Amino acid sequence: MKTLFFSLLMLLLSAALTAQSFEVNVSSSKVAEGDRFEVSFVFSGSDINSLSSFKAPEFRDFNLLSGPNQSTSMQIINGAVSASRTYSYYLQARTIGKYTIGPAFVTFKGTTLKTDPVQIEVVKGTPQAKQRQQEEQGINMNEIAENLFIRAYADKSTLYQGEQVTITYKLYTRLNIASPQISKLPAYPGFWSEEIPLPANINFTRENLDGKLFNVAVIKRAALFPTQSGNLTVTAFELEIPVAVQKKRRSSNPFDDFFNDPFFQPTETVKFNAKSNTVRLSVLPLPGGAPEGFTGAVGSFNVTASIDKIKTKQNEAVTLKVEIAGKGNIELLQLPEFKLPAGFEKYDPKVKSDVNKSGEISGKKTFESLIIPREQGTFEIPETGFSYFDPRKKAYATVTIPAMKIEVEKGDAEFTSGTGLSKEQIKLLQQDIRYIKTSVNDINEGESPLIAKPFFWFLSVLPLLGLTGLVIYKKKEEKLNSNAALLRLTRARGIAKKKLKSAGKLLAAGKEKEFYEEISDALQKFLEGKLQYDRADFTLDGVIERLTARDYPAEKTEALREVIELCEFKRFAPATMGKGKMEEVYEKANELIAGIEERIK
Repeated sequence: MKTLFFSLLMLLLSAALTAQSFEVNVSSSKVAEGDRFEVSFVFSGSDINSLSSFKAPEFRDFNLLSGPNQSTSMQIINGAVSASRTYSYYLQARTIGKYTIGPAFVTFKGTTLKTDPVQIEVVKGTPQAKQRQQEEQGINMNEIAENLFIRAYADKSTLYQGEQVTITYKLYTRLNIASPQISKLPAYPGFWSEEIPLPANINFTRENLDGKLFNVAVIKRAALFPTQSGNLTVTAFELEIPVAVQKKRRSSNPFDDFFNDPFFQPTETVKFNAKSNTVRLSVLPLPGGAPEGFTGAVGSFNVTASIDKIKTKQNEAVTLKVEIAGKGNIELLQLPEFKLPAGFEKYDPKVKSDVNKSGEISGKKTFESLIIPREQGTFEIPETGFSYFDPRKKAYATVTIPAMKIEVEKGDAEFTSGTGLSKEQIKLLQQDIRYIKTSVNDINEGESPLIAKPFFWFLSVLPLLGLTGLVIYKKKEEKLNSNAALLRLTRARGIAKKKLKSAGKLLAAGKEKEFYEEISDALQKFLEGKLQYDRADFTLDGVIERLTARDYPAEKTEALREVIELCEFKRFAPATMGKGKMEEVYEKANELIAGIEERIK
């Protein structure tokens, strides 16, 4: 009897356990590129109130359009209760290939259940199939495209090499949208670029375009300077924008026509990929007949030069200061060549740039060079000139830098003997041969000789150590300068460290906009040096591609993408994100730079 009771109990327990199930369903396991499909995770059982801690898989290979959408159903048949809870997601196939959606997890009465992984194959689709799918879902993507788009405008279509052209990207919308995310940043091959700062928050204005009123906002502005002539192209700027749309019923039923009234129509958020037009520019080469000493400056400039003293002594340093100010690519300006008199030594200049990026790029660049005269006399630094091409006048111009005179007096320093007496101070006393002392009673024991003292040997070895250190430093510097890649990498480390330190101060001060700009700049300059990227060709997708090619972990590249995109589009947030988010981004940026530095040599 006991055995029979135990068997029945075990049978009931087994039935209770097997009555619960957690499965995954997909609307289609084979979808076309760009198509939307549904993934549902369904728990079935009699007690859905005991469910907790649902965790969805990562949909990293797809665009997440909507979800999780939760629904519950219950049935009572012949007194038996059955129920189910569904967690559904709408995804969009991104690129052709075979992908795996991992398991989802849920906790039921303390036990963790999981679904099986599911395979999705993405194939090349046809525009007709894609349009048919969208129509079946009651969403007209063409209608969205007509009312939500990006336009890129150039303030000129023909320009000279080195001349500034400003590209402005505007977002036009007549729909209810949320914060956009970057899909693809524009690339500027053949250009030196400077980003023009915009307000932290988007400011929309009303604008009439082709007879329709749009809400319009400037979302990006860049100043470009072509580094080569010919026909150049600026690639498109792409954003993924969440749009709230109303789904329409497709039916001939007159009652459905009644419910097609906007008041009754359900809304759904879909992600629309808005893409700007490409910009094509015709870049003219600079005309011939450039003045001697022309180094490529294009714009309009003034030059001043001065020395900090007109009278000095031998071996004393004099500062030669040159300041170039005006409109143009300030960062690429070069120091004019000065022909110094014989007997003068010149050292590499200290360079400082002050650039105004509010619209037309302007500012000044200062060069401070140390020159040291080794001879006495009156010398003259001959006049020289700074030449540039003025695109508005379509002609070259030269600013003359006047000659500068320096009077060099004899220096105070001169060679002295070890006794501390000059040659003139040494005189023969009484006679040329001294007598020999026959008694030592009047002689006192003197100090130990200088050569026996420790500090003598220390001072003797010190110049040798200094010379050795200087030789090692010079060898390292020559190696660095001969290897452009190594030089960029070394500088990138230093710049990133400096930028992160500055970002830390901005974080402490609560300056959110400046903080995100500094973090973005630190990551970009570090990656340019680490991955040997030209600034003009720098794109986020290109960075991810190069990191992936070097076996950098996928989760790390995604983290990098998130941080850069957050920094780049911080201005889209209607409100501040708070200090907590700033601290999180700061920690991630430090970890990412340290991780890339350690992983990629």
